[in-house]
Amino acid sequence: MKAAVLHAPYDVRFEERPEPKIEQPTDAILRLSATCVCGSDLWPYRGANVINSPTTMGHEYCGVVEEVGTGVTSVKPGQFVIGGFAFSDNTCPNCLSGFQSGCLHGGFFNTAQAPMLRIPQADGTLVPTSGKPSRGMIPSMLTLSDVMGTGWFAAEAANVKPGNTVVVVGDGAVGLLGALAAKIMRAERIIAMSRHETRQELARNFGATDIVTERGEEGVARIKELTGGLGADCVLECVGTPESMKQALGSARRGGYVSYVGVPHGVSLDAQQLFFTHVHLHGGPAPVRRFLPKLINLVEEGEIDPGKVFDLTLPLDQVAEGYRAMDERRAIKTLLQP
Repeated sequence: MKAAVLHAPYDVRFEERPEPKIEQPTDAILRLSATCVCGSDLWPYRGANVINSPTTMGHEYCGVVEEVGTGVTSVKPGQFVIGGFAFSDNTCPNCLSGFQSGCLHGGFFNTAQAPMLRIPQADGTLVPTSGKPSRGMIPSMLTLSDVMGTGWFAAEAANVKPGNTVVVVGDGAVGLLGALAAKIMRAERIIAMSRHETRQELARNFGATDIVTERGEEGVARIKELTGGLGADCVLECVGTPESMKQALGSARRGGYVSYVGVPHGVSLDAQQLFFTHVHLHGGPAPVRRFLPKLINLVEEGEIDPGKVFDLTLPLDQVAEGYRAMDERRAIKTLLQP
């Protein structure tokens, strides 16, 4: 089969790779219905994460079970399933506490931009849908593998409650879906920080009540102005840069909550400054598996349509253009069809 391979910064190729096979009794093999390019894939694509040899790419997926190992009992061939970007046994102490992305026997996918995918720890990783989703529902199902699950975790980690004022820092797919999650959690006011009209429109579609275009100190000042000088109850940091983290912390009220789900690059915190804010800080790789049953149900019931974040759809063999479009901000998120 052919799959996406990153050879060097800005050099993604679609080339021959071995077809995945069952290696352990706990494995499953999926034939993917859709995969995509993630904003976090742009870090190695741009050279921010060094790669020393050709590297397979991709960690978001949904599809139909093709084959299972002899130890797999929870899914069977023919079922449509979704799993998180991290695989997990869902039985270790970390999993049982709700942090499957920190599973003692788990890991992270990096081979999903391909037509087929091996799933280790299939029983603890995969969740079947109630039936095979319609073609139009597949983009939304795909988001549950990462960006919708990560946006949901961002809102939960920021302790979003009914009636809260929420600020979302970042207008990529995760930030936009963080706004959607905050809406489902009944936040009263959702302030999206964005300078891009198409993303602002989608943020409003997902539930944003206000748009702030300013950044840095001006952005923080605007948030304070909108909140009567207090700052927001909850802030979702969905980028991972020093500037975005500083803006997020500055936008929170005393004793407020800040989540961070953007993969940090170059971020450092002033502990003494943080100490006097009383801000609660929580984040990390989203434990998507914890949320999958609920999110699948929300999609199946028509309560959410997170697939709207895909504004470019390409055949899988055009994966390099998918990366270019997102890098150049011509696309929010690229869906790839195997």
